[in-house]
Amino acid sequence: MAEHERVEQWLVEVDPSVHWQVLRDVLGQSPDAWAPVRQRVETDGWGARLLALEDDDGQWAGGSFLPRGFTRREWEEEGQPWTATTYAISQLRELGLDPASAAARRMVELVGENARWDHDGQPFWSGEVEECINGRTVADGAYFGVDVSALVERLAGERLDDGGWNCERAAGSVRSSFDSTVNVLEGLAQYERATGGTTASREARASGEEFLLERRLFRRLSTGQPADPSFLELLHPTRWHYDVLRALDHFRDAASLTGARPDPRLDEAVGWLRSRRSPDGTWPLERTLPGRTWFDLDDGVGRPSPWVTLKAMRVLAWVDAA
Repeated sequence: MAEHERVEQWLVEVDPSVHWQVLRDVLGQSPDAWAPVRQRVETDGWGARLLALEDDDGQWAGGSFLPRGFTRREWEEEGQPWTATTYAISQLRELGLDPASAAARRMVELVGENARWDHDGQPFWSGEVEECINGRTVADGAYFGVDVSALVERLAGERLDDGGWNCERAAGSVRSSFDSTVNVLEGLAQYERATGGTTASREARASGEEFLLERRLFRRLSTGQPADPSFLELLHPTRWHYDVLRALDHFRDAASLTGARPDPRLDEAVGWLRSRRSPDGTWPLERTLPGRTWFDLDDGVGRPSPWVTLKAMRVLAWVDAA
């Protein structure tokens, strides 16, 4: 068996959430092949496990951004927690829970009725004030069939002069960040997939992508040096954090909306991704985030990562096909 076939076989045996995305994004199979596997996300594996942890009111851990009762001291000792509603919903989107499933419809309705943001009690699907949070809320809402058009319009109007976003804008920041920008871009792409987007949302996505492309996805525009060493470490789950693979996967996903070919300014990042491949054909997990989680999706730093490998393979499949 060829190396790539061995890796594909390993991936499809990991979990239904990985299996169906390999069929769609790596092997290019039709919905007839991957849709039945996707349906199993609701009932088997990681998706079913996370759904079983949902509270009766549709939330997770009793809160929107933070678990109920979570303290500043716990944050300082443990790190930011990842068990509350916003991160659970984003993870279900990444796993590929079918928006038409009974579990998804129930979740959307109950979260809309009961979840309020910690910031100022805003209704969950209306978003709050930070662009990172609102970008992910747009991505999750659009994926699961919620009308997030007002939040999209707001984000489009919050672009900074350099074309991207920064969640510290309200505190006076005038320079975009990689983290905030990729969160918003993923939301805008998901919204465009669900609705076709608007002129403003498409222009905003283009300007945010240009912000990243001008910097070759990881370099400072001023010096050409890497903006942050962590951007060149393979991470999963990314939560609100940026890495180069996350950005590459966004450009792949956005290209599926428009048919765009890979921009030449992605070449350096693609070369870096190829260089991170292990001799066995997989990609390792190189970084994890501290903080409370429900369960792990990988075997630890340094070990082959099914999620990093899936994303890397579908990015390279897109690039090589072009």
